[in-house]
Amino acid sequence: MKIAVCLKQVPARDWQPRLNDARTWIREEDAAFEMNEPDQYALEEGLRLKEAQGGEVVVCSAGPPRAAQVLREGLARGADRAIHVEADGLAGADGFVVAGALAAAMRDERFDLVLTGLQSEDQGLAQTGVILAERLGFPHATIVMDVRIDKASLRVKRELEGGWFQWVGMGLPAVLTVQSGINQLRYATLKGIMAAKKKEIRKAAVPLEPARVRIAHLYVPEKSKKTHMIGGSPADAARELVRRLRDDARVL
Repeated sequence: MKIAVCLKQVPARDWQPRLNDARTWIREEDAAFEMNEPDQYALEEGLRLKEAQGGEVVVCSAGPPRAAQVLREGLARGADRAIHVEADGLAGADGFVVAGALAAAMRDERFDLVLTGLQSEDQGLAQTGVILAERLGFPHATIVMDVRIDKASLRVKRELEGGWFQWVGMGLPAVLTVQSGINQLRYATLKGIMAAKKKEIRKAAVPLEPARVRIAHLYVPEKSKKTHMIGGSPADAARELVRRLRDDARVL
């Protein structure tokens, strides 16, 4: 089985965001980066399926040169090779642009299964995997909690709202967006890190499509507080307090 796992490099969670002068994205030169956490669960699921079914796992990323870091990490954890769609214009790109770039680089590989994390931790749009499936012409399932493969078909368990789940049968090839927590993550060993240095990272040059989403303005949430004095008799004050809690604060 030939499995592709899409990895994204995102700002580290413990890094305090700082915005660029135009307030349209972060100051990347000041940022620390790491592998997107939901993609780590997708990678782990891909490695487990390879161990059970045989074949290879290919990690793929669309991003600037620095994104090679997450590909090396994926190779160190057990992936066989990597594909890097390298372009500075992919830093902060929307899901449509990223999915188009990945699809162009992956189409000739003829993957049996493509895995992505449910969403990215920087933009959180949860669209890249869905658009990628459309561009590749593959069926897809989202918010996947379990994957079971039987020859040329698979059954996946999807998480729904209110604690409900849904089992879906589908054919291969397919695209799945994986929910965080689906499995226990493995980490790179020293042996894996050394082996990753010898594994192939193929750089793919593809034309980038125009962005469909434009970030107009970003800002850090501001903390503020106000004090309202409620006068009148105790009964009137109580009624006014209840009204404010219900209509203004919306806590009742």
